[in-house]
Amino acid sequence: MAPGVHHCGGGPGPNTFDLLTPLENWVEGGIAPKRIIASHMTGSTVDRTRPLCPYPQEARYIGSGSIDDAANFVCRRRPDDDDNEQE
Repeated sequence: MAPGVHHCGGGPGPNTFDLLTPLENWVEGGIAPKRIIASHMTGSTVDRTRPLCPYPQEARYIGSGSIDDAANFVCRRRPDDDDNEQE
């Protein structure tokens, strides 16, 4: 699931991304993706990018730089997820 993406595409979230290349690298080379960069376009212009993170991680803003640039996000688990695993 991609945040902000409607059922079959579109929506306010970053909805353009290549899943085939990371899947091929994983299956054929044993390299699981750490994140996949997705973009949102207005017309034919990319107006923001975000990382898509492997569950249960989520994209977290690092606190500086543009919020429209995936480079300013990291994939991390929520702090409370670690507490739930110990139960």
